[in-house]
Amino acid sequence: MTAYDTAVVGGGLLGCATAWHLARAGNRVLLVEKDQVNRHASGQNAGSLHFQLEFRMVEHGDDAARAAARALPLHLDAVRAWASIEDELGERCGVSRTGGLMLAETPAEIAVLDRKAALEREYGLDVAVLSGPELHRFAPYLADTVLAAGHVPGEGKANPRLVTPALARAAGRHGAVLRTGCRVTGLHRRGRHWELRTGSGPGGTAGETHLADTVVLAGGVWTAELAAMADVRLPVFPVGLTMSATARSRPFLPHLIQHVGRRLSMKQTEDGNVLIGGGWPAKLVSRAGQVDLETNPELRYESLVGNADAARVVPAVWDLPVIRTWTGMTTLTPDHLPLLGAVPRRPGLYVATGGSAFTLGLTYARLLAAMVVTGGPDRAIEDYSPARFGALNFV
Repeated sequence: MTAYDTAVVGGGLLGCATAWHLARAGNRVLLVEKDQVNRHASGQNAGSLHFQLEFRMVEHGDDAARAAARALPLHLDAVRAWASIEDELGERCGVSRTGGLMLAETPAEIAVLDRKAALEREYGLDVAVLSGPELHRFAPYLADTVLAAGHVPGEGKANPRLVTPALARAAGRHGAVLRTGCRVTGLHRRGRHWELRTGSGPGGTAGETHLADTVVLAGGVWTAELAAMADVRLPVFPVGLTMSATARSRPFLPHLIQHVGRRLSMKQTEDGNVLIGGGWPAKLVSRAGQVDLETNPELRYESLVGNADAARVVPAVWDLPVIRTWTGMTTLTPDHLPLLGAVPRRPGLYVATGGSAFTLGLTYARLLAAMVVTGGPDRAIEDYSPARFGALNFV
């Protein structure tokens, strides 16, 4: 039985970044992943770095937007984190921060955009609303139907296929031990330590038992399942999403595009493909009344159509054939805020998931590592604490 300071469960961006921060702080780290690093949400998303409030955060009115805005301090931290990550890792991760635009096409949408921008400025986000000729000089590729847009200079994209493996390698260079193909099957408190039992996956590491002073749950859609092993109930729900990629084209779309009145995210990769997403749903697969988290969600026809129709705000995209559409999963909480911090009444157990997990993953990781190493983060995170759902747990 091997003992560690911290066991991190989950080999996505968040888990690998947390292991990296902990290992370079001198922590003896075990990183456990049931499949391969970057196999799930971190490698299946489109890599958007969106620091503005998303459509899903404003579509239900001003009160909902103000509640979601409580996560904006994390967004501001993430702006800085993504600006420096390639230098810190010494590797290219496809990070491009050429700015983002959130579009409006009607007077009603402009009003929402203006209120959203005012709210974001209250928290310190650098956002300006462009309109009319000024907007179309700045972004001549936009359709004439676009009347205004919220511009944030630091938004952009990263390559999800490069970031997480780079973080895993960096963690390994600092001494973190990585176990892939290694599913956690048991999580129990033993005295002052946590005992993790693992079972082997296909082609993976044989079953083992490990002891750790602290455990970080960074398992994405498997978070609730992992927490239940420690007799903790967390309201974390899987959501299926749909994304599409076009054929390659000349560079014509320098910005990250979102829309204040509909589901849309759009960006062009270094290779010239345009990636289109923005929250179009996919159908979760259920078996015996339970969501099958091991199977990718099924495509919905209405999402394929909606995804394509949303792209009309950039006419040049209409000339490009879609060459691939895929689905993935992410996690949300009932209040759309992250779940981040120590789990009450479970000493040494920490969790992070929900929110804009790719965009905020580097920030989550740094804050979690600070909690583990020093006992507290360098900024207030009470709004995101698992304690807000304490009524679900009686012991």
